[in-house]
Amino acid sequence: MRILAERARAEWRTAFREADTWLLRAAVLGGQDAVRGAAAPSLVEVNVTWASEMGLTYPATVELASTSGTVDHIDGNAALAPAATAFRVALLAGARCGAAEEAVRLLELEVALTKRRLRALEKRWVPWLQAALRERELVLEQSEQEDGIRTRRALAAAPKGGAGS
Repeated sequence: MRILAERARAEWRTAFREADTWLLRAAVLGGQDAVRGAAAPSLVEVNVTWASEMGLTYPATVELASTSGTVDHIDGNAALAPAATAFRVALLAGARCGAAEEAVRLLELEVALTKRRLRALEKRWVPWLQAALRERELVLEQSEQEDGIRTRRALAAAPKGGAGS
């Protein structure tokens, strides 16, 4: 998961640099007003699909849900449309990076919790159970010795006659 998160982070950095370059080009060609005018009319929705493995639920895939936030035709200058596309790619890459980092965080938390539980088992439960087992074995051994003594006494006290007597 760390490798996947690092790849997602690298993709996001690359996409961000590309989008930033196109934004600078659009601003140089048309000014800040052209950039503001090219802004999407609404927010873009992001859907996160969660997966579960071995009891751990984590974000698995990310997709842009709505296309209502895109601008189909941008007037102003030639750099605005590629800038909008580059920012959409960067948004998706950033969302995927965030999901991958969250998956790593959740996995690391689960590993830490499992280590803590294992330590509790090894340091407290296992010694306690071993002591209880030793105690039960002693009680059982003592009970077996007492039964052996009773059996010998019963045999010694029994009449020593044959079958015909």
